[in-house]
Amino acid sequence: MAADLSYCVVNTNGRDYLLRCLAAIEATHPADVPREILVLDNASTDGSANTVRALGDEIELIEQPRPTGKAENDSLLMERAQGRYCLLLNEDSELRPGATAALIAALDADPKAAAATPQLLDANGAPYPCAWRFPGVGTALAGALFLHRWLTVESKGTATRRVDWAQSSALLVRREAAATVNFMDPDFFVYYDECDFARRLADAGRHELFVPGAQAVHHDQLATDLSAGLPRIVEFHRNRDLYMRKHHGRSAALAVRLLTAWSYGVRALAAAVIPGQPADVYRAHARQALFPARGVGIRERAEAAPG
Repeated sequence: MAADLSYCVVNTNGRDYLLRCLAAIEATHPADVPREILVLDNASTDGSANTVRALGDEIELIEQPRPTGKAENDSLLMERAQGRYCLLLNEDSELRPGATAALIAALDADPKAAAATPQLLDANGAPYPCAWRFPGVGTALAGALFLHRWLTVESKGTATRRVDWAQSSALLVRREAAATVNFMDPDFFVYYDECDFARRLADAGRHELFVPGAQAVHHDQLATDLSAGLPRIVEFHRNRDLYMRKHHGRSAALAVRLLTAWSYGVRALAAAVIPGQPADVYRAHARQALFPARGVGIRERAEAAPG
């Protein structure tokens, strides 16, 4: 029987997380939905590929010879998938019971919806924002006024609702809709890839959904330690600027850089006098927001890795 749902998992040196992700798929998959499981191993060096191979032939393993970007990897998986729905998962995401069924039901009920996100939970089980309004000068101004949570976050309430864009740590995508916009843009190595994807879907007359009746834990391996997190900070601001220039032009991109640098600068000043706050991390964000083209990001680290 042909697959109706394709689980599409990207793993980069996260073997233990990956095993938990795959176990959650087994424990939560709706029994009446034909499925396939695809795992893309992103040139891991921790034995992840051999671990997946040992789990048996049901899982299709795709091995990248060199580390590649999240957008490119998600696109490869969706192109390879046979299901009408693709459930994109990071290796550190774990579906909660009923999540997959609720996401499928939401897309089945709304033919114009191209994707649906569950409520994401942190490692302690607490919900956190996972869907937002599209970035622009207005949302940057809301951030500069510290009104982001009220004016920009859209993952709110207890009913399924339309949202502009959602995090792709656990995102159910209608494959046909993704194909019409040529999947994800590989120019976004990581960060803002799913935002650009949602923007292009919206331009094609489709939309995304937030489905609070579905939940998934996302362990989020982003470190707050600056030495570990600086390449991610570089990549985050670089790709936000890329998104702004691509969809709004250079003037709007400059305005967003200035507003974002201001908001992080204020946080850095406050953190200097508030115990336990990462002032150095906020300062790094402020500098990178202002000069997004500078620095070594995750892309450069990946390209420099031995292959």
